[in-house]
Amino acid sequence: MREGTRKLFENCLERFPQLEKCRGDLYSAYEAIYKCFKNHGKVLTCGNGGSASDAEHITGELMNKLRIKRPVGPGIAGKLRSLGFTDADRISSHLEAPLQSISLVSQMALITAVSNDTSADMIFAQQVLGYGKPGDILWAISCSGNSSNILNAVKVARALDLVVIGFTGENGGALAPLCQIPVRFPSSVTFCIQELHLPAYHMLCAMIEEEFFAPEK
Repeated sequence: MREGTRKLFENCLERFPQLEKCRGDLYSAYEAIYKCFKNHGKVLTCGNGGSASDAEHITGELMNKLRIKRPVGPGIAGKLRSLGFTDADRISSHLEAPLQSISLVSQMALITAVSNDTSADMIFAQQVLGYGKPGDILWAISCSGNSSNILNAVKVARALDLVVIGFTGENGGALAPLCQIPVRFPSSVTFCIQELHLPAYHMLCAMIEEEFFAPEK
């Protein structure tokens, strides 16, 4: 781990001392996400309500820069130039190298089709079946730990040999025992749990970005 990555971890726990209770699990989540991307995997995210917004937020932070520039390298510009595009340099300079992530809450046509044709509690499970590969991560968010559409997605993810990170509350509900990496945040009040989820996933996304894209010192 780079020194900058370690500082991001420690600084976040210092700013949000309630997260200290989750230190070990958050570090395990970081290691799993790092390994996933190192092996060219992807992160799938899902949640309901406010946690759906968090799922979208995580995917946005992974697919685009969060703190630092992520150069795509000369290969893209060269390929664009070889195709005769005169704005190749501008296009490549305005792109950011992504960390591949898909938010499962974004696919509205698919979600409504599954809800209408099959069952609403399968909206995320169906997408995990379609997108998930061994070694990928499902980042599942449920404050209660008992959302049926989340639990079904996790079960399918486990069957497909994905690694499941679960963000939940202090009780963990039915979600925690299904996850390889359950992170139980120290509250039983939904909005308080969500207030802790946000700095934690910002920290994890920043740490991963630091490892892959920070300039060597």
